[in-house]
Amino acid sequence: MLKKGKIPHTFVIIFFIILIGAVLTWFIPGGEYERETVMDSGVKREVVKSGSFEYTRSDPQTWQIFSAFYHGFISKSNIIVFILMVGGAFWIMNKSRAIDVGIFSFLRFTRKLESNRFIKFLGVDNIVVVLIMFLFSLFGAVFGMSEETIAFVIIFVPLSISMGYDSIVGVSMCFVAAGLGFAGAMLNPFTVGIAQGLADIPLFSGIEYRFFCWIVLNIVGIGFVLRYMKRLRKDPARSPVYEEDKKWRESNENGVEDVKYARPVSAWIVYFFILAALIIFSVKYSMTTMEVGRNSFKLPIIPILSALYALTALTGLRKSVHFFILNLLAYTILFLIVGVMGYDWYIMKIATIFMAMGILSGIAYNESGNNIAELFLKGVRDIMGAAIVVGLAGGIVFLLEEGNIIDTLLHYMADGMKDVGKVGSVGVMYVFQTLLNILMPSGSGQAALTMPIMAPFSDLIGISRQTAVLVFQFGDGFTNMITPTSGVLMGVLGMAKIPYDKWFRWFIPLLGILVVVGILLLIPTVTMNISGF
Repeated sequence: MLKKGKIPHTFVIIFFIILIGAVLTWFIPGGEYERETVMDSGVKREVVKSGSFEYTRSDPQTWQIFSAFYHGFISKSNIIVFILMVGGAFWIMNKSRAIDVGIFSFLRFTRKLESNRFIKFLGVDNIVVVLIMFLFSLFGAVFGMSEETIAFVIIFVPLSISMGYDSIVGVSMCFVAAGLGFAGAMLNPFTVGIAQGLADIPLFSGIEYRFFCWIVLNIVGIGFVLRYMKRLRKDPARSPVYEEDKKWRESNENGVEDVKYARPVSAWIVYFFILAALIIFSVKYSMTTMEVGRNSFKLPIIPILSALYALTALTGLRKSVHFFILNLLAYTILFLIVGVMGYDWYIMKIATIFMAMGILSGIAYNESGNNIAELFLKGVRDIMGAAIVVGLAGGIVFLLEEGNIIDTLLHYMADGMKDVGKVGSVGVMYVFQTLLNILMPSGSGQAALTMPIMAPFSDLIGISRQTAVLVFQFGDGFTNMITPTSGVLMGVLGMAKIPYDKWFRWFIPLLGILVVVGILLLIPTVTMNISGF
């Protein structure tokens, strides 16, 4: 039994959600839509046929609440393996304490900026957080950064702690920022591109108003985080995760005074090995087609980055192996961006490049093969809880699918949009997409499921299909940052060691604000003549 006032463990919360899902399968009748395969931008996609819903035999779930865990792990295996590989790789790199050295150097640099009166007035910390959040929001808006943020948590949480804040601020710098960009996306091919393609409207049309929405959402979201930071500056103990951050604080309190700066021969070997590999890649991939939304341009980006690596890595290595490893981390991130935007990289290749970074960092720091293996296993053990949570969360969606009630819930929600007027219909559609995202956090999957229904429905009630796409964006985007069925959210919280219930209580006010702002941004699309709408 739980003690009075004791907050359930994240595993317990997810299990109770699975139980609720199982109960629903006993009371909600089974149903399904017919699917058909269509070509969208040269890609085959399975979509729902409008008006094809039929009730089917229900399939109440009982013992499946336990098999849901197994199937959840299978369905989310890519994210689980990604988390384990990244966690192990960073543990290898952290042995060198390169990140500690980098954070110390960065903070020392920012404190020097306080001599400027204008910068001091604005606050160096505020400027740093705003710039980082705008960058990650741009990534979310342009190429749909989501899973990639899991890897950045290990960088920004220690940075936030060192600045005097908490792990929530660190997660906000990358995950919340990317979520804001994802919700207000302008060129995201995985949400806007798919939704507009299925709605049969020009790809990435209406970008002007979407850009305005993106700016507004960033102002609201980043403003909320800055306000929270101001509260922590007055009293850090007011952080809801103050106790959970104790481990992070202890690791930062060690300082860098005991760090031994050196330039081992092994680091030089790694430097030339990477340089040789980059030269080969530069010859093989001399030009890269970078895609930004529906625009693309060719650049010799890999040769350029390779030349920069040769110079900056050499400069860092002449100072110390720690700066060389930081340089290696920086170029890992840069090549990750190039891979995502130029070569359609996804989880497997992203995990691979971080794994290579970890192993090469260990070799550069002159660690033996056995030590590198032991460090990797320690990192895996440390992050295992986050991987398990992702698998458990995947079990929720599996149970609802096995119960055959997801399409029925979709049908019920669609029926709720009849005879309520244009503004009312937009509001109901908005609530519908928001609730559906809790059941189906995949943006592309949700687009394929709902847009074939929402697009013709919007025609019937006199709402533009562009508005229907924007409704989908907001409904899909905001709850991604709070729904327990999101493997990315659970992975991020696991990396940061933030209990889900504390994240929920912290984020729910921001979610409420974003939902209200979202409906205010949707109203002009049915009451005003906006370009593209």
